[in-house]
Amino acid sequence: MIAVAVPLGTLAAGRILRVREKVIPPTQADTYECGEEAEGVAQIRFHPRYYVVALVFVVFDVEAAFLLPWTLNLREPGMVAITEMFLFVAVLLLGWVYALRKGALKWQ
Repeated sequence: MIAVAVPLGTLAAGRILRVREKVIPPTQADTYECGEEAEGVAQIRFHPRYYVVALVFVVFDVEAAFLLPWTLNLREPGMVAITEMFLFVAVLLLGWVYALRKGALKWQ
């Protein structure tokens, strides 16, 4: 009961004791764009190709994040570690080739 009462009591106290504005400024509902006046609608549709390119970028960024520590510790990796890394890179390259063949990275 205490685990439920404490959060609910805290939320209720915050709701009751909150600081309220006396006058709501008319610019509060405007879209904020770094101090510049907003142009057009804030919600626009992006082509799905942007998301595919962003996803491929994230995949290769993660690959770089995994390769960097491995290369820094390359003094005694052993044959197993080298084989595993080549398999890791091979799987990523297969994914890249698949994306190229499907035309996912081709701009039209």
